[in-house]
Amino acid sequence: MTARAVANRFEVEKVYASHLDLAADASIDAVAVSADYAQQGEIAADLLKAGKHVFMEKPMAISVGQGERILNAANKGHARLMVAYMKRFDPGNLLARTTIRQWLRDGTKGRLLYARNHGFQGQWLNGLTQAEPYTKSDEPIQAFDAASLYPSWLPHDERTTYLAFLQQYSHNLNLLRFLLEADQQARVRVETASLDGDGMTGLTILHLSGIRSTLETATSNFHSWDEQTQIYFEGGWIRLTAPRFFAKSEFSTVEIYEATPVPRYSYPVLSSEYDWNYRAEAAHFLTSLQTGQPFASSGEDAQIDVWLNEQIYKKHLGIS
Repeated sequence: MTARAVANRFEVEKVYASHLDLAADASIDAVAVSADYAQQGEIAADLLKAGKHVFMEKPMAISVGQGERILNAANKGHARLMVAYMKRFDPGNLLARTTIRQWLRDGTKGRLLYARNHGFQGQWLNGLTQAEPYTKSDEPIQAFDAASLYPSWLPHDERTTYLAFLQQYSHNLNLLRFLLEADQQARVRVETASLDGDGMTGLTILHLSGIRSTLETATSNFHSWDEQTQIYFEGGWIRLTAPRFFAKSEFSTVEIYEATPVPRYSYPVLSSEYDWNYRAEAAHFLTSLQTGQPFASSGEDAQIDVWLNEQIYKKHLGIS
């Protein structure tokens, strides 16, 4: 049994036959959920309805409808939901957000002109180190039918690419919204989405908090990870280069350009009490539960990314 093998490896005492058995265990207060993109939302909903706080992998849902059911389950169970967006815990991204706020507040860099995210992907496992081999078995995986969870307007033959775009670019959309404080659905809209037949390669134009923003998307064979974000003001810019996925002690690098009073570049040295953004967000989940402070990436906020993905794909497919 795979579950028992994993439990033995990490010295976990209890093994449950299903998540419903776990939901029935009164000694459990909170659960971390990571599973198939569609199925994990259903697991999260069951746990939330049972009163368990949930920390789940993104995307939160594969449709707005599924997302609404998950949020309703949290309300019904009086439980809290946090969605894992590790980019919000990267000290480089946090510094960029603080700098953007400062420039907007003091006005020294003029008007905020434009935001851009370039995500051409690459070798996403680059930098992953593993001391031991994966725990595997021949145990069959139970089939899960996700058909009813997709948006009703989505053609059947577009589901694979729709899900791939959602899985990858919910990160990028979330980061742009985080930097520009576009934290309400009323503050975001999709102007155009020009994607190739693969459903991934192309350019999307959005408006986030009134700022024209572009999302450049593609799948490449780059040997590492190819992702940059740049926020342009009249008098300067902030450029972020994302680190390799799963690489510990690596954060986004930050370049700050200021045109006045004397043109200059600066490259801040970043540090964090955590050596890994994934560890930082897990600690934030626990601390927030203990103190009652809001999550930095709540379920309600993550629902906006699901909605945005639907809007992008509707534009791509010409569906009104």
